[in-house]
Amino acid sequence: MTHEEKRSWIMLVVSVAGYSVYAAIVLSRADGGPLTATPYAGALLWTIGAAILANIVAEIGMGVVNPRASRVKDVRDREIGRLGDHVGQAFVVIGAVSAMLMALAEWDWFWIANVIYLCFVLSAAVGSLAKVIVYRRGVPQW
Repeated sequence: MTHEEKRSWIMLVVSVAGYSVYAAIVLSRADGGPLTATPYAGALLWTIGAAILANIVAEIGMGVVNPRASRVKDVRDREIGRLGDHVGQAFVVIGAVSAMLMALAEWDWFWIANVIYLCFVLSAAVGSLAKVIVYRRGVPQW
């Protein structure tokens, strides 16, 4: 498994785990009431920060466990990275357009913030999953 594939796995696991923790916290705070009345900002910021920190620590740990692993990117790594980024960026655009439309419709801030966060997580997770799949099955020939 290449260094870049390991990085993709880390991003996939950390992004899904971080969002799962956030969703569990918000849903547990709702306690049967409306979600829009649930305090979410602190949990959102802390889980994003924790996910960033976990990603950094996991990548440092990966480097410590295997310090002699090659970190050189070849053409295949760059193509896979580009493909995964293109796949994931679609969700950033979907999130931005959705948030803009929600703001224009004057939806509650809770929903706007959560659709943005969800689409960022989907971008990271789906982009990383695409990279992992391509590393396993090969770069598609168009």
